[in-house]
Amino acid sequence: MPLSAGISWLWGVPLLAGGIGGLNYFIRRGLAAPRVVESGWPEDLPWLEVTVPTVNDKNLHGWLLSAGDRRPALVVMHGWGGNAAMMLPLAAPLHAAGYSLLLVDARCHGRSDDDSFASLPRFAEDIEAALVWLAGRPEVDPLALGVIGHSVGAGAALLAASRQPAIRAVVSLAAFAHPAAMMRRWLAGMHIPFWPLGAYILAYVQRVIGHRFDDIAPCTTIARIACPTLIVHGLDDATVPVAEARQIYAARTSEAVELLLVPGSHDDYGDLAQQVGLLGDFLDRAFR
Repeated sequence: MPLSAGISWLWGVPLLAGGIGGLNYFIRRGLAAPRVVESGWPEDLPWLEVTVPTVNDKNLHGWLLSAGDRRPALVVMHGWGGNAAMMLPLAAPLHAAGYSLLLVDARCHGRSDDDSFASLPRFAEDIEAALVWLAGRPEVDPLALGVIGHSVGAGAALLAASRQPAIRAVVSLAAFAHPAAMMRRWLAGMHIPFWPLGAYILAYVQRVIGHRFDDIAPCTTIARIACPTLIVHGLDDATVPVAEARQIYAARTSEAVELLLVPGSHDDYGDLAQQVGLLGDFLDRAFR
């Protein structure tokens, strides 16, 4: 190799490394969840502001709504960029139905601690930490714990239930079937070509979060869940097509999995009171 070519190659190595480092930085910045802090609280309900320890020595902000001694209890988890307040429409009817509720902010969301990144598996870790915390409360029946999650929180609820047999019931609201499909829709919306940049982004994200998308996808984890599970999806969901709910349901291995398709979009289910009534019916059967 000529000396001049060797020098050019040596200069190219740090330039390439710097370029990749810059690309990785912008990927993480572009995919970071927006932090929206709650501006309200559970009005007209008996609520207690709580701190829940989670992994990495972090703490979650939450609201505990107790329904009385030794009642079934539910962890309620929001979606990407959300917070506990966004799940409050579920609180009053479920509390009135006799369920204690723990609404939490995932790490990097709401009023919870920050961390190096947020991800579906980290949402699941926060759900599991909230369940451990709930089980230690004297007013909660530790043998009657369930989870309700929305969007990424729903995928995390399914992941948690696939590895935590103590979970008695799961309600999945608007879960996507596979993270790769969700990210490919995001790439298309950002006009980013899949090859080579989009493929690199998907590979980089899997490396950062420490999990293969195939392993954490709801269409995979649903096959490992034995407890009663309700998959709820809006028929007019433009963010996650309703076909993905059907895909998750088709991958089930337990007869305890149910599919409920309702009017509404990704975040708005229209007549929420009617839908919460159906959720209550499912939970009553699950905990019986």
